[in-house]
This record gives sequence, structure tokens and C-alpha cells, in this order.
Amino acid sequence: MRAERGLCDVVAETGPVRAMALPSAGSGISDRLTPCTGDWVAVRPAGTATVVEVLERRTAVVRATSSRTSHAQVLAANVDTVAVAVSLADPLRHGRIERMLALAWDSGATPVVVLTKADRCVDTQRAAAEVAEVAPGVEVLVTSASTGEGLDVLTAVLAGTVVLLGPSGAGKSTLGNRLLGEDLLATGAVRDSDGKGRHTTAWRELLPLPHGGVLLDTPGLRGVGLHDADKGLDQTFAEITELATDCRFGNCAHTTEPGCAVLAAVDDGRLNERRLDSYHRLQRENTHAASRTDARLRAELERPRKQISRNIRALKQSPNFKA
Repeated sequence: MRAERGLCDVVAETGPVRAMALPSAGSGISDRLTPCTGDWVAVRPAGTATVVEVLERRTAVVRATSSRTSHAQVLAANVDTVAVAVSLADPLRHGRIERMLALAWDSGATPVVVLTKADRCVDTQRAAAEVAEVAPGVEVLVTSASTGEGLDVLTAVLAGTVVLLGPSGAGKSTLGNRLLGEDLLATGAVRDSDGKGRHTTAWRELLPLPHGGVLLDTPGLRGVGLHDADKGLDQTFAEITELATDCRFGNCAHTTEPGCAVLAAVDDGRLNERRLDSYHRLQRENTHAASRTDARLRAELERPRKQISRNIRALKQSPNFKA
């Protein structure tokens, strides 16, 4: 199925059907009537075909919208494998990889990191080892669409419905064409000025893979905001989650608490401090996103700021205060 601007192409028993669909969940419409690529839907064929129900999803890749609302955007539904594309032609950005993996793990699907453009990397083994350190429990594959390197292994690993995620210029569409065996996905060159790619994929659609399963290509993601991704963060930072079980306090924030096993691991070199900083950053973002819909959580986040404001007012009202 392909969803695009209020319309979607649905594969029915009688063949493809173009059906009307309500706006995305970002406008406040219920997901019950908001189809996404990969969904199973019920369509009323009489007159103008219309989507009347979206069936319950097994898995869903969900990100926060770029607006300040509490709405989320479903990028793909009912996927089995999330292939996170990372270009070896550019410097590795560990934080971005961790963010994408949190999104992938939280979907309920199996993530795979696909290192693309290996022909433009001097030391692919070192790059793969570096990525493996920030992707515990995730298979990391080195590929090149130009030379064919690693494509046989990637084909064997991908299973079921596969979604390609990554920024523009990561080589998703080129890789997708190699997997499909023909040029069905639009591709574009990366700009020399800043190394960024152009958005050649304008929509999401399912395409059958010759070895079985289907491929879902997505437009390049400029930004990926987390939305209620607690499980995804726990799996992305599995070593921190495991270390935290030995902390003295059950609600340890791993910042300054005594008896913190996570901080102890940083001190003795077992845990990279950058990993902990990234974990804290994504946790704060995830908590802030959750506070948009949780009034109690929002109040708890606001309490320290309000207390500081009260203290400042009290100080200014003190007879000993001098400006």
C-alpha cells in the first residue's frame, strides 16, 4: 500500500484500488481512520472508495512531529525489519545512529544497521567496529551498491516487510534498487557543497522483493524526534540498563547519586562517557515529549523552575536585598 496526500493505493482481492484517506494523525484525526504505508485497512468500495478502518498494527515506526503538539507520526506499519542506513562516505555520527536505533527498537521490529557506500571508506572494518559499539545486540553490515559488496549477506538477513530509514544522502534508494533488482526508486547525487543528499523519495510505498518479502522506502529524515520510546532507549543503551540494576537507588538518574553503578562504570572505563551523555540527552527529550500529554509529569518538570522563581521573588522582597 502507498499513502500520499489524502489518498492511498490499496492492494485488494480484485486488484489495486485508489481510496480516499483522512488526514494524518498530526491534525488530530484518530489513527483508526489514518492509514500509513504497511497498514491493513478496510475500504468501502461504493462510489468513491474510502478507507473506513485501519486494522490493529503489529509493529509501528513512530516519531514525534516537528511541531510543539503531542501528536506523533507513523512512518511505517507492520514492519518486520528496520534497516538503518548509515553512509560511510561521511563522518559517523554516533548520536544520530543511537537515535535511529531507539526509534527502530521501539517499533517492535528487528533493527539492522546497514553501512552504505563502503567503496568510499578507507577502513570499513574499523568503521563497523565503531558502529557496533553504539549498537549492542544489532547486526552491523557493510555494503556498497556500486561494487555489490555485502549485498548477498544483507539479502539473507532482511526478512518480511523491510523499511529503510536514514537521512537524505545515506544511499537508501540506491541500495533499495539493488535489492529490488531494478531501478524502481528515484535516486539523486549528493551535493558537493555540504555533502547532503536531495530528497528523491517523496512518498512511502511497498514494493515486492525478488527474494521474498517487501521493501518500504522512506523519504530522508531531517530530524527524528522520539515519542514515548522508553523501551527503545532501554534496548539501544542495553549496557546502561543492565548496569542500572546494581545502582543503590531504584530511581537513580545516573548523574550525582551515591552508589550509582553507571557512574562507577564511567570512572573505571567500562562505559564510555559519551554514551551516557547521549543516553541522558535522549531520555530528557523523551520525557519532555511525554509531558505534552501527561499533566502530572508536566507539573513535575515545571516544579524546579517554579521553585527557583519563588526563591528569587522572596530574595528581592527581603529587607536586606540590594539590587
